[in-house]
Amino acid sequence: MTIRWSRIAIYAVLILFALIYLMPIYVLLVTGLKSFGEVRLDQMWDLPSGLHFDSFREAYSSLDSNLANSFKMVIPATIFSCLLGSINGYVLTKWRFPGSDVLFFLLLYGMFIPYQSVLIPLVKTLQMLHVYGSLWGLVVTHVVYGIPITTLIFRNYYANIPTELVEAAKIDGASIFGIYRRIVFPLSLPGFVVVAIWQFTSIWNDFLFAVTVTSNPAIQPATVALNNMAGSFIVEWNVQMAGALIAALPTLIVYIILGRFFVRGLMAGALRG
Repeated sequence: MTIRWSRIAIYAVLILFALIYLMPIYVLLVTGLKSFGEVRLDQMWDLPSGLHFDSFREAYSSLDSNLANSFKMVIPATIFSCLLGSINGYVLTKWRFPGSDVLFFLLLYGMFIPYQSVLIPLVKTLQMLHVYGSLWGLVVTHVVYGIPITTLIFRNYYANIPTELVEAAKIDGASIFGIYRRIVFPLSLPGFVVVAIWQFTSIWNDFLFAVTVTSNPAIQPATVALNNMAGSFIVEWNVQMAGALIAALPTLIVYIILGRFFVRGLMAGALRG
C-alpha cells in the first residue's frame, strides 16, 4: 500500500510539472485563436470567444517563404554536422594518434566560446568564402559550430563499440574509411538520431547567427521573420503568438516522431561520459 501511494505521489508531481511546462504553449494557442480585440493582459488565461483562425492565416502568409528558408538551411547543416561529428568521433576513439587528446580538448573548447565574441571574425571569414549574406553562409556557420558537440556525442558513443571489431577488420586489410562504412556507420543509428535532433533543434531556433549573417529579408530564416513581425507602434499579439506556434511546429513534430529513438540513443550511451 505504501508503494502504491508513493507511486501516486510521484505521478501527481510529474503531472504538475508537465502542466507548468505546457503553460506557455497554452498561452500561445489561446492567444493565437483570439481576435485582436480580445487580446488583453488581464484576460491572458481566458479561452477565446470563438475559433478565430485569421491570426494563423496571417502569420503563415508572413512566414511561409522564411519557413522554407529555414528548411533549406537546417537540413544540409544537420546532415553535414552529423557526418563530420561521426567521423571525428570515430577517428578519436578507434584510430588514436599522438596529440589526439589535445585535439579533442581544443574541439571541446569551441563549445565554451561565446558566439557574440566571434561575430566580426565570422563575418570576415564568410566574406572571404563569398557566402556571407546567403543561406549557405548559415549552413557553414552551423556546421562549424556544431563540430564540438557532435564530436563529443559520437566519441562517447563509439567508446562503447568493441575495439576488437575494428582490430579484426584491420587484420583483414580494411582501410580506415572501409571500417567506418562497413562496421561503425551501421551501428551508429542511435547516435545519429540523438545528434540530428540536437542539431536540428538548435539550428532551427538560432537567431543570433541568422540575423547577423543574412541581411536580405527574402533569405532570412523563420526566427528572424518572426521577430520582424512586431510592429513599430502596435503589436498584434494574436498574430505573433500564432506565428510563434507555427515556427515551433517543426521541432515539435521532430520530437514526436523521433522522441522514442532519442531516448534509445541516450540509453545506448550516446551521451555517456
